[in-house]
Amino acid sequence: MTFAEGNTRSLAETAARAFTEFQGGRPEAMSELVEATTTLLWHTARGQGLTTTQAEDAVQNTWLRLVQHAAEITEPGGILKWLTTTTRREAWAASRRNRREDVRDDVAESLHGEADGRDGPAEVVLRTHLHQVLWRHFSQLPERCQRLLRSVAMAERPDYAQVAEALGMPVGSIGPTRGRCLARLRGALQGDPGWAAS
Repeated sequence: MTFAEGNTRSLAETAARAFTEFQGGRPEAMSELVEATTTLLWHTARGQGLTTTQAEDAVQNTWLRLVQHAAEITEPGGILKWLTTTTRREAWAASRRNRREDVRDDVAESLHGEADGRDGPAEVVLRTHLHQVLWRHFSQLPERCQRLLRSVAMAERPDYAQVAEALGMPVGSIGPTRGRCLARLRGALQGDPGWAAS
């Protein structure tokens, strides 16, 4: 059974079991913990507005922190919460360090894909214009919508259980909320002459 078919509790239990075994002297259990939770941590970092590279760095720093403090953690059952909290803190630190960096192009590319490099100047101008219009309306969505759409845009088949854990939302509300957010964005775009004329 995948985590998407189960719930966040199963992920927490898997993480707790792996960490307990790691603390008990089975080093390979750390690899199992990393494999089970890295996707969630990456979505958590991305949900804070980081670029792909910044999110990867934040997750890597989280694992370094865990290795440094593993002996101090006395409640293995809370390891998933510890990891997500640490990832959020690492993401906030990265945001402060990179506050001048513009992540708009990264989000737009995640939503629409990379250019194939064969477009002429007119196509490049049009695509740039559309990205600007899209981003303007995206940035006017409620923060909850922005975080959710960023999280689910990163995966071809997003794991709603992991997204729910990262965003602090019930699993059952992810799909309906995503639909409402997309409908709101679609309505805003359809009502924008700059988008409709393109």
